[in-house]
Amino acid sequence: MDMSTSKESYRFIQSMRWFGPADVVSLNNIRQAGCSAVVTALHHIPNGEVWSVEEIQKRKRDIEIAGMKWEVVESVPIHESIKIQQSGFERYIQNYSVTIQNLAACGIKVVTYNFMPVLDWTRTDLSYEVNDGSKALRFSLTDLALFDLYILRRKGAENDYPETIKTKAAKRFSEMNEFEKAVLQKNIIAGLPGSEEGYTLGQLQEALSPYRDITEEILRKHLQYFLSKIVPIAEECGIVLAIHPDDPPCKMLGLPRVVKNAQDIDAIIKNIPSLSNGLCFCTGSFGVDPTNNLPEMIKTYAERIHFVHLRNIRRDDEGNFYEDNHLDGSVDMYRVVKNLVEVMEQRKIHLPLRPDHGHQMLDDLQKKVNPGYSAIGRLRGLAELRGLELGISRSFHS
Repeated sequence: MDMSTSKESYRFIQSMRWFGPADVVSLNNIRQAGCSAVVTALHHIPNGEVWSVEEIQKRKRDIEIAGMKWEVVESVPIHESIKIQQSGFERYIQNYSVTIQNLAACGIKVVTYNFMPVLDWTRTDLSYEVNDGSKALRFSLTDLALFDLYILRRKGAENDYPETIKTKAAKRFSEMNEFEKAVLQKNIIAGLPGSEEGYTLGQLQEALSPYRDITEEILRKHLQYFLSKIVPIAEECGIVLAIHPDDPPCKMLGLPRVVKNAQDIDAIIKNIPSLSNGLCFCTGSFGVDPTNNLPEMIKTYAERIHFVHLRNIRRDDEGNFYEDNHLDGSVDMYRVVKNLVEVMEQRKIHLPLRPDHGHQMLDDLQKKVNPGYSAIGRLRGLAELRGLELGISRSFHS
């Protein structure tokens, strides 16, 4: 594609996620990393409750005083009642509608959300040591099976894993001490940053119970119903919605997943074709499934990508992965960024981007940090991605 005649270079809006005033990474830290924008949410407001204009403006002022803009909401959580259409769920949809309208009134136009049941993004190891001594997040299907079969003891769990994984899980469980079992349980169900909710073992068993009869088809219908109510309101007030893919994109503890691949995206947009019904393109989530062709997906859904998470993973053939450096791993980050730059040129927009996660490294190894959200690891990732983008963009305009 010839970009040489383009008069303006369209670039990523560089940002980082911030978890509010209690975040160990400050707004000043984020600005010093070279960011012009912040991605955040009102994490102190319980799931399902309305975000008031007053609370939104208060957060927005904090960010603007630090010299940046609040570019993207990540996320406005969807109450579990909406996902299972439990009695009273319409009230939570109404609350969501009001929050969308309030955000638009405050000038915030991109809202990220996900439709993962019960558990949000999940990892089994929060301090996996890689070759250079830094620590990464890791997901082990064997450890998930171990937890499911021997700690949670979910009915029917034995039907969800291949024999090879069940054999490994049994062996590993027999070798673990009580402390290791407790750490694994905490990693899976205590709640990772941004997931809003954590569980005890008993609470998790209770939360899983309503999903016994919720198939993938039913969950997809519930998502469609939610969008049928919210997208027209978003469209009317100038909001674009960006659904985050399932992380990881596989069945978890018997729970259905409906945002794993291109087929799932097609189903989401089929009945609600509005461009306000859009996508948060997360390379780490989609990249776990080797059948997902990320560069081609970017071309296919170019008009619907409203927000970008760039993260790399290194996967194996058994469904395990760890989060690699941003320019390494199983995702072809060069082709991904090249196609995203082309999308921005075609649409004549600047897409908001954040480096998703990062290794715990250097001085951050001695600090208590939010898993995946230490300052220095994300700074390294953003710097690498910034250089890659600049080289690609300059090549279009040289």
